[in-house]
Formats: sequence, structure tokens, C-alpha cells
Amino acid sequence: MSRILVISNGHGEDLSGSLLAKKLIKMGNQVDALPIVGHGNSYSKENIRIIGKTQLFDTGGLGYNSFKGRLDDLINGQIIYLLKKLFLTYSVRKKYDSFLAVGDIIPILFAWFCRKKYFLYLVAYSSHYEGKLKLPWPCKFCLKSNKLKKIYTRDQLTSDDLTYQLKRKVDFLGNPFMDIFDQSENKSNNHKTIFNLLPGSRFPEIEKNFILMLDLLEGLSKYKIFNNISFEFALVNSFSKKKIQKILCQRNWQFHSNNEEVNIIIYSYKSIYISLVWNSFEKTLIRSDVVISMSGTAAEQAVGLAKPVIQIEGSGPQFTSSFADAQRRLLGNYVFCATKYKNNDEKIQETIEIIFKVMYLLKLDKNFLISCKKIAKSRLGGIGASLQISKNIHCDLINGK
Repeated sequence: MSRILVISNGHGEDLSGSLLAKKLIKMGNQVDALPIVGHGNSYSKENIRIIGKTQLFDTGGLGYNSFKGRLDDLINGQIIYLLKKLFLTYSVRKKYDSFLAVGDIIPILFAWFCRKKYFLYLVAYSSHYEGKLKLPWPCKFCLKSNKLKKIYTRDQLTSDDLTYQLKRKVDFLGNPFMDIFDQSENKSNNHKTIFNLLPGSRFPEIEKNFILMLDLLEGLSKYKIFNNISFEFALVNSFSKKKIQKILCQRNWQFHSNNEEVNIIIYSYKSIYISLVWNSFEKTLIRSDVVISMSGTAAEQAVGLAKPVIQIEGSGPQFTSSFADAQRRLLGNYVFCATKYKNNDEKIQETIEIIFKVMYLLKLDKNFLISCKKIAKSRLGGIGASLQISKNIHCDLINGK
């Protein structure tokens, strides 16, 4: 039995880390988690022990955040918090045989600084961004360490690129965050088109994103074609029913029903009906035809399920125009976005035009969904990555490498 510490940096990374940890535990290993940013809810759900105190930052970490978002995190003490986390990791390092780093340069630096044998799932970087992966300093130096035993990437292009750059084997075995979906639950025989709306998961951004999506839906109410389309919001618990109902009431949306057993509320605006759904993200995403997104990992999961994604650029701190642009480069040609607007009204109208285009492709282009599936396979891989990666790590550990 090996003792493993999983170090992850962000909500999506925590999800992947928890899925890998769960498999490693089933194989007989003792696994703890150290989420660097956030409360590590994914680990808690799997009853995986979390090391140290946790803290949530609005932006979820530095990166493609707005300048204001980065400044807010600095003021709120993120750098000091990270240094405390680093000290904690160093102080507990002797309790573990190896580390599993999930994410970006931050968990990599943690593992390298502690001089522990470690494995890396490099989910935050991809060669699809610029054609060739330009790793931030001193990431490349850390990846050449003899303490790093295995590297797993998020797509095949990055695997090939890093194998060439580092002169060592780099594996692509898929993305663990796709394993939460049960493909047998896919679309029923109901031919009604379903749009899944993803406003994100962090405050205060989620509220602003939700309002922007309401602007879009109110714009769609002018067109009869949307009368027979279902719009489903996948929402996090922290975005309360009370807060949402207040927003909808102020905008003259009409209440229809509240099913507390399945956590669904239905509202309408003219001919547009929306379902507000909590605690059913996986089910709402897998049964949808099109995804309207202002999210990170959730949009990647949508593409992995071969769903066309329509972005709406926000004001941040996370889902900014630069974040959206990077996401399009990462996920391929079937992520669509309005980019040539001058104001909010133009952004909404351009997004409506994109929705018409996507609906046309879905209904009349037989090759469209075939191409979506090819993109899903090449950019995200298939289902079962958490088991494959965990097996690979476990075999390495029992062989004493």
C-alpha cells in the first residue's frame, strides 16, 4: 500500500483529482488531498481526507482572470495563502510515498519544492492554444526533474509535443472529468431541442452571467421558432432560489411551478420557458443538444460529449474575452462566440445569429454531429481515463520505480 497526496489547483482540477484518488483507494492505496484553491468539495463528496484549512477565492486562482480579478486576489491575501499552503505541504511530505499533482504550475512547484517522487496530470496546459506548448517558467525545468515519474496530458497533440520537447515519454489516456457521465443516459426519444445554459459557479460572476443569459433569452422571445425549445439552467447550490426568483421577478418573468423533489423551478417570458435545475448538472448536460456557456470545465465536458457550445463573453473575473478565446483554441471549431460587437445589444443579436446557425447545422447538416464526435475524441478522449491513469500510477508504485 502506498501513501499518496493529491495536490490540485481549482474546481475542475479538484474533480479530476477526486476521481483519480477514488480509483487509487480502490486499488489499496491510502490517499489524502490538498486542494490549493477552494474548499475541495469534490474530495469531500468522495470522503477523501483533506489536509489543512481551505479558502475560496472569487476568481478560483490566477491565470486568464481579468486584471481586477488578479488585484482582488492579491488584496484578499492569495499569495500569502499560497505560501502557507506550500509550507503545509512541505511539513507533511514525509508522511507520503509520492505526490499526484493535478493542474498547472502551482501544484507542480509544490511537488518539486518538496523533493518528493510525483506524478502529474497536466490538465491546465495544451498545445492547441498556440500550436506548440510554451510552458511558463520554471515549469519546463520542473518537468525534467528525475523526481517526476509520469506525465499525463489532456490531449494527444500535447502528449506528442511534450514527448518531443522533454525527450521523455508523455502519455495521453483521456480526461478523468469525463468519467462522471453515464452515456447510457443520453438523449431520449423526445425530439424537442434542449439548450443547456451554464452561467458558471463563482460569485459574484455567476449572477452577472445569469443576467446576461436572461438578456439573450428575452431577445430570443421575438422569434416563434424558439416556442418549442427547452432551456435548462444548470445551477450551483450557492446561487439560491430566493436570489434567482428576485432577479426574475424584477424582469417580469412569470412563475409557473416549483418541484422541490427534483429541485426544478419553471418560469416563462412571453413564449420562452426556462427550467432552473439544481444538483443535476450531469443529467442536464448529457440530455442537451446545444450548450450556452460562460464556464470553464463544464464547457470542456460539453465538447467531450460532442455537444456544440455557444459562448457569451463576460466581464470576469474568470470568463473574460481572453478566457473565452483561449477556450475556443483549446476545444476546436464547434465552440462558437460573438466577438465583433460594440455594445451589449450587438453582442446579444450576434449571439442570436450564431444560435440560428447552430440550429441549422443540427437539423440539416448530417456531418455536423459526426464532426463534433471526432473533435470530442481528439480533444478530450474517451470515458474511463480515471481508471487508466490510476492503473498506470499504481503499477509504477508497486513495481517500486
